[in-house]
Amino acid sequence: MRLPLIPPSQLTDEQKPLYEAMRQGIASNFNAFKVIDEQGALMGPWNPWLHSPRIGKAIWDLTLALTAEATVPDRVRQIVILAVGARFDAAYEIYAHVAVAEKEGMSAERLATLTADLKPADLAADESVAFDLAYALARGGVLPEPVYALAVKTFGQAGTNELIFLVGLYAMVSVTLNGFNVPVPERE
Repeated sequence: MRLPLIPPSQLTDEQKPLYEAMRQGIASNFNAFKVIDEQGALMGPWNPWLHSPRIGKAIWDLTLALTAEATVPDRVRQIVILAVGARFDAAYEIYAHVAVAEKEGMSAERLATLTADLKPADLAADESVAFDLAYALARGGVLPEPVYALAVKTFGQAGTNELIFLVGLYAMVSVTLNGFNVPVPERE
Protein backbone atom coordinates (compact mmCIF):
# COMPACT_ATOMS: atom_id res chain seq x y z
CA MET A 1 0.00 0.00 0.00
CA ARG A 2 1.56 3.23 -1.14
CA LEU A 3 -0.75 5.57 0.78
CA PRO A 4 -1.40 5.00 4.48
CA LEU A 5 -4.96 4.54 5.63
CA ILE A 6 -6.33 7.65 7.33
CA PRO A 7 -8.09 7.05 10.66
CA PRO A 8 -11.03 9.42 11.23
CA SER A 9 -9.11 11.18 14.02
CA GLN A 10 -6.42 12.26 11.50
CA LEU A 11 -8.71 13.63 8.77
CA THR A 12 -8.22 17.24 7.70
CA ASP A 13 -11.13 19.68 7.53
CA GLU A 14 -11.20 19.17 3.75
CA GLN A 15 -11.23 15.37 4.09
CA LYS A 16 -13.93 15.08 6.79
CA PRO A 17 -17.02 15.83 4.65
CA LEU A 18 -15.81 13.50 1.89
CA TYR A 19 -15.11 10.77 4.44
CA GLU A 20 -18.62 11.12 5.87
CA ALA A 21 -20.25 11.15 2.44
CA MET A 22 -18.31 8.09 1.31
CA ARG A 23 -18.91 6.23 4.57
CA GLN A 24 -22.68 6.81 4.28
CA GLY A 25 -22.74 5.86 0.60
CA ILE A 26 -20.67 2.76 1.24
CA ALA A 27 -23.05 1.64 3.98
CA SER A 28 -26.01 1.78 1.60
CA ASN A 29 -24.42 0.72 -1.70
CA PHE A 30 -21.16 -1.16 -1.14
CA ASN A 31 -21.68 -3.40 1.85
CA ALA A 32 -20.92 -6.88 0.50
CA PHE A 33 -17.18 -6.61 1.17
CA LYS A 34 -14.76 -5.07 3.69
CA VAL A 35 -14.25 -1.33 3.16
CA ILE A 36 -13.48 0.03 6.66
CA ASP A 37 -10.67 -1.12 8.94
CA GLU A 38 -10.86 -1.54 12.73
CA GLN A 39 -9.94 2.14 13.32
CA GLY A 40 -12.66 3.39 10.96
CA ALA A 41 -10.29 4.17 8.06
CA LEU A 42 -11.66 3.69 4.55
CA MET A 43 -9.92 1.05 2.44
CA GLY A 44 -10.05 0.26 -1.29
CA PRO A 45 -10.21 3.16 -3.76
CA TRP A 46 -11.79 5.38 -1.11
CA ASN A 47 -8.46 5.82 0.71
CA PRO A 48 -6.59 7.31 -2.29
CA TRP A 49 -9.61 9.52 -2.97
CA LEU A 50 -9.39 10.84 0.60
CA HIS A 51 -5.70 11.65 0.09
CA SER A 52 -6.74 13.96 -2.80
CA PRO A 53 -10.14 15.16 -1.58
CA ARG A 54 -10.98 17.54 -4.43
CA ILE A 55 -10.34 14.85 -7.05
CA GLY A 56 -11.77 12.18 -4.76
CA LYS A 57 -15.03 14.09 -4.36
CA ALA A 58 -15.43 14.37 -8.14
CA ILE A 59 -14.85 10.63 -8.57
CA TRP A 60 -17.20 9.85 -5.69
CA ASP A 61 -19.90 12.08 -7.19
CA LEU A 62 -19.54 10.23 -10.51
CA THR A 63 -19.75 6.88 -8.70
CA LEU A 64 -22.95 7.97 -6.95
CA ALA A 65 -24.47 9.34 -10.15
CA LEU A 66 -23.82 6.10 -12.03
CA THR A 67 -25.32 4.14 -9.13
CA ALA A 68 -28.35 6.38 -8.53
CA GLU A 69 -29.17 6.79 -12.22
CA ALA A 70 -28.68 3.11 -13.11
CA THR A 71 -31.17 1.73 -15.60
CA VAL A 72 -29.24 -1.36 -16.69
CA PRO A 73 -29.93 -4.40 -14.45
CA ASP A 74 -27.32 -4.91 -11.73
CA ARG A 75 -26.50 -8.45 -12.94
CA VAL A 76 -25.40 -6.85 -16.25
CA ARG A 77 -23.51 -4.06 -14.46
CA GLN A 78 -21.59 -6.62 -12.38
CA ILE A 79 -20.50 -8.46 -15.54
CA VAL A 80 -19.19 -5.18 -16.96
CA ILE A 81 -17.39 -4.25 -13.74
CA LEU A 82 -15.81 -7.70 -13.41
CA ALA A 83 -14.74 -7.69 -17.07
CA VAL A 84 -13.00 -4.34 -16.54
CA GLY A 85 -11.44 -5.41 -13.24
CA ALA A 86 -10.14 -8.61 -14.83
CA ARG A 87 -8.70 -6.71 -17.81
CA PHE A 88 -6.74 -4.43 -15.46
CA ASP A 89 -5.99 -7.27 -13.03
CA ALA A 90 -7.19 -5.01 -10.22
CA ALA A 91 -7.18 -7.30 -7.19
CA TYR A 92 -9.35 -5.18 -4.87
CA GLU A 93 -11.87 -4.50 -7.64
CA ILE A 94 -12.16 -8.21 -8.37
CA TYR A 95 -12.39 -9.00 -4.63
CA ALA A 96 -15.13 -6.43 -4.08
CA HIS A 97 -17.30 -7.20 -7.08
CA VAL A 98 -16.97 -10.97 -6.75
CA ALA A 99 -18.48 -10.45 -3.29
CA VAL A 100 -21.30 -8.32 -4.74
CA ALA A 101 -21.96 -10.82 -7.55
CA GLU A 102 -21.94 -13.77 -5.12
CA LYS A 103 -24.46 -11.96 -2.92
CA GLU A 104 -26.65 -11.55 -6.00
CA GLY A 105 -26.38 -15.26 -6.83
CA MET A 106 -23.81 -15.35 -9.64
CA SER A 107 -22.39 -18.86 -10.01
CA ALA A 108 -18.83 -19.77 -9.05
CA GLU A 109 -18.23 -21.01 -12.61
CA ARG A 110 -19.27 -17.70 -14.13
CA LEU A 111 -17.18 -15.74 -11.62
CA ALA A 112 -14.14 -17.90 -12.32
CA THR A 113 -14.48 -17.33 -16.06
CA LEU A 114 -15.03 -13.58 -15.76
CA THR A 115 -12.10 -13.08 -13.39
CA ALA A 116 -9.90 -15.09 -15.77
CA ASP A 117 -10.63 -12.35 -18.35
CA LEU A 118 -12.77 -14.70 -20.45
CA LYS A 119 -16.38 -14.64 -21.64
CA PRO A 120 -18.68 -17.09 -19.85
CA ALA A 121 -20.62 -19.42 -22.14
CA ASP A 122 -23.83 -19.12 -20.11
CA LEU A 123 -24.54 -15.40 -20.51
CA ALA A 124 -28.01 -14.19 -21.36
CA ALA A 125 -28.26 -12.15 -24.57
CA ASP A 126 -28.11 -8.76 -22.79
CA GLU A 127 -25.24 -9.92 -20.58
CA SER A 128 -23.32 -11.08 -23.64
CA VAL A 129 -23.69 -7.70 -25.35
CA ALA A 130 -22.58 -5.89 -22.20
CA PHE A 131 -19.55 -8.17 -21.82
CA ASP A 132 -18.54 -7.58 -25.44
CA LEU A 133 -18.83 -3.82 -24.97
CA ALA A 134 -16.74 -3.84 -21.78
CA TYR A 135 -14.19 -6.28 -23.20
CA ALA A 136 -13.67 -4.21 -26.34
CA LEU A 137 -13.49 -0.83 -24.60
CA ALA A 138 -11.12 -2.06 -21.87
CA ARG A 139 -8.63 -3.02 -24.58
CA GLY A 140 -8.50 0.50 -26.00
CA GLY A 141 -9.48 2.00 -29.32
CA VAL A 142 -12.85 2.81 -30.82
CA LEU A 143 -15.73 0.57 -29.83
CA PRO A 144 -16.48 -1.52 -32.96
CA GLU A 145 -19.63 -0.37 -34.74
CA PRO A 146 -21.38 -3.79 -34.60
CA VAL A 147 -20.90 -3.91 -30.81
CA TYR A 148 -22.11 -0.33 -30.39
CA ALA A 149 -25.15 -0.89 -32.63
CA LEU A 150 -26.10 -4.09 -30.80
CA ALA A 151 -25.72 -2.33 -27.44
CA VAL A 152 -28.06 0.47 -28.58
CA LYS A 153 -30.56 -2.12 -29.87
CA THR A 154 -30.35 -4.06 -26.58
CA PHE A 155 -30.15 -1.27 -23.98
CA GLY A 156 -31.28 1.85 -25.85
CA GLN A 157 -29.10 4.92 -26.16
CA ALA A 158 -29.31 5.84 -22.47
CA GLY A 159 -28.41 2.30 -21.36
CA THR A 160 -25.50 2.17 -23.80
CA ASN A 161 -24.25 5.51 -22.51
CA GLU A 162 -24.49 4.15 -18.96
CA LEU A 163 -22.44 1.07 -19.86
CA ILE A 164 -19.75 3.12 -21.60
CA PHE A 165 -19.52 5.48 -18.60
CA LEU A 166 -19.43 2.46 -16.26
CA VAL A 167 -16.47 0.97 -18.16
CA GLY A 168 -14.68 4.32 -17.90
CA LEU A 169 -15.36 4.68 -14.19
CA TYR A 170 -14.20 1.19 -13.32
CA ALA A 171 -11.14 1.52 -15.54
CA MET A 172 -10.25 4.59 -13.47
CA VAL A 173 -11.00 2.75 -10.22
CA SER A 174 -8.85 -0.18 -11.37
CA VAL A 175 -5.94 2.09 -12.32
CA THR A 176 -6.25 3.87 -8.96
CA LEU A 177 -6.14 0.55 -7.12
CA ASN A 178 -3.18 -0.70 -9.13
CA GLY A 179 -1.30 2.60 -9.04
CA PHE A 180 -1.45 2.78 -5.27
CA ASN A 181 -1.04 -0.99 -4.81
CA VAL A 182 -4.20 -1.23 -2.71
CA PRO A 183 -4.22 -4.55 -0.85
CA VAL A 184 -7.08 -6.99 -0.67
CA PRO A 185 -8.41 -7.80 2.81
CA GLU A 186 -8.82 -11.39 3.89
CA ARG A 187 -12.21 -12.79 2.88
CA GLU A 188 -14.56 -13.35 5.77
